Amino acid sequence: MAVIGEIIKKAIEVADKYLPDTNPVEAQAEVLRELLSTAESTEFGQYYKFKDILSEKNVYRAFSEKIPYHSYDKMYDEWWYKVLKGEKNVTWPGKVDYFAVSSGTTSKKKHIPVTDDMLKSIRRAGIQQIKGVADFDLPAEFFEKEILMFGSSTDLKKVNDHWEGEISGISASQIPFWFEGYYRPGEKISSINDWDKRVEALAKEAPNWDIGSVSGIPSWIELMMKKVIAYHNVETIHDIWPNFQVFTSGGVAFEPYQKSFDRITKFPVTIIDTYLTSEGYLATQTRNNTTAMQLITNNGIYFEFIPFKQENINEDGSVRQNAPAITLEDVEEDEEYVLIISTVAGAWRYMIGDTIIFTDKEKSEIKITGRTKHYLNVFGAQLSVIQMNNAMYELETEYDCDIKEFTVAAITTEEDYKHRWYVGINENIRVDNDDFARKLDDVLQKHNKNYKVARTKALKKIETRLIPAQLFQEWTE
Repeated sequence: MAVIGEIIKKAIEVADKYLPDTNPVEAQAEVLRELLSTAESTEFGQYYKFKDILSEKNVYRAFSEKIPYHSYDKMYDEWWYKVLKGEKNVTWPGKVDYFAVSSGTTSKKKHIPVTDDMLKSIRRAGIQQIKGVADFDLPAEFFEKEILMFGSSTDLKKVNDHWEGEISGISASQIPFWFEGYYRPGEKISSINDWDKRVEALAKEAPNWDIGSVSGIPSWIELMMKKVIAYHNVETIHDIWPNFQVFTSGGVAFEPYQKSFDRITKFPVTIIDTYLTSEGYLATQTRNNTTAMQLITNNGIYFEFIPFKQENINEDGSVRQNAPAITLEDVEEDEEYVLIISTVAGAWRYMIGDTIIFTDKEKSEIKITGRTKHYLNVFGAQLSVIQMNNAMYELETEYDCDIKEFTVAAITTEEDYKHRWYVGINENIRVDNDDFARKLDDVLQKHNKNYKVARTKALKKIETRLIPAQLFQEWTE
C-alpha cells in the first residue's frame, strides 16, 4: 500500500473540499489595489499618480482612464530598457535579477522582467494546480512517483548584473529544496544547453526513474519521448515509465497532439492544461470534465478584457488606445477577448497577444483561441488559430491521419483570390489534394459564418498542398 501517497492524496482532497473558494471578482479588486499600493513609489507609479488612483471611489475606472495600454515595445522603449540596464524601482520595487527572453509574435525579441514576487506567484500557482488535482481522482500511488519537468535549459546566461533564460528554465532553476527528490531530470541534465544533447542524456537515465507525471510543451515532450523510445528500442513510453499517468501541458493547446501521443503511449494519460507565459502563470485546469482553464485571480495578476473586434485592433495586431476594456465581472461567455494583464513583475495594462473566450464565467474558466496577430482575415474570413486547429482535428479523424503542422497563405492572382494551405501529414497516408481541400472548406464553412460569407464573395478558391511533416521540422531547424 502507498502509505505516503495515500496521506498526500487525502491532504489534497481535504484542502480542495474545505479551503474556501475565492470570489474571483472580489479577489481581482484586491489584487489591483495591492499592485497599485506596492508600486506607487516606483517611477511608473509616481508618473501615473498611483496614490491618486487609489484615493478614487472607483479605483478600476481611474486606473483604466489614466494608464494606457502597453505592447511589449511600448513598455520596453519607455520603461523596461531602464530595468534591463539594472536601474531599481522603475515599474516594480527593487532590482530585477532575472529576465525571460523569448522571440514571440508580439515583438522580434523580448526581455520580460521576472521579479522575486513573480517567481513567488508562479510557485503559488503551482500549489493551486496541485490542489486542483483532487478532481482527477488519481490513485494514491501516483503521489509517490517522480515528476519530469522538461523545458528550456536551467543554465541561465549572465549578462552584466542579471540572468537571462526562458521562463521554463528560470522557473526550474528556482525549485524549492524539498521538491528536488521528486524532480527529474535533475540539475545536471537540465543545465545542458544543447537540446539534442540534453535529450540524449535524459534518454540514457530514463529507465532509472519512476515517472508519474510529465510537464512541458506538447511538441517538445513528444519529440523527447520518441527519442527515449528509439534509444531503448521499445514500442511506447510506458515500456520505460509504466506508471506515467499525467501530462501537464503548457504553451499551446494539447488537442492537435492527442493522436500522436496516443501512438507513443500504451495506457491512458490524464491531460491537465496550464497557461504559463513569460509574463506569469495565468490559469490552470482544475476540473476533470472540461478542457478549460481557470484564471488564477488571487495571485498578483490583474486581468482586463478587450472585445476582439476590428474597431479595437490596429493593423499590426496591437490594441487601439481608445478600445474599451472590461473587468471580470462584466465578461460574457463565448465572446472573444484580447487579454490585458498588470502584474507583480511591473507589467501595466500589458497586451500579451493572446485572445480568449470564457467557457464558464462563474468559475472564471477560459480557453485560448489564438493570437491577435494570428488571424487570417485578408478576405474577411476571420479565421482564428483555434478554428484552424479544430478543422485539422476533424480532418485527422476523417482521413485517419496525423496532421503534425500546417500553414496557410492568402494568395492574390489575376483571376481570383484564394487560400493555399500547406499541410504536414504522415507520409504513409495517401490523400487526394483536391478532396482534402473540399473537406477542409466544408468544415470551415460549417463553423465560421464569416468564412462562409467570404467564400461567396472575394475568396473564390481554396487549395491544399499535402507535404511530409518532416519538411516543417527541417525548415524550422
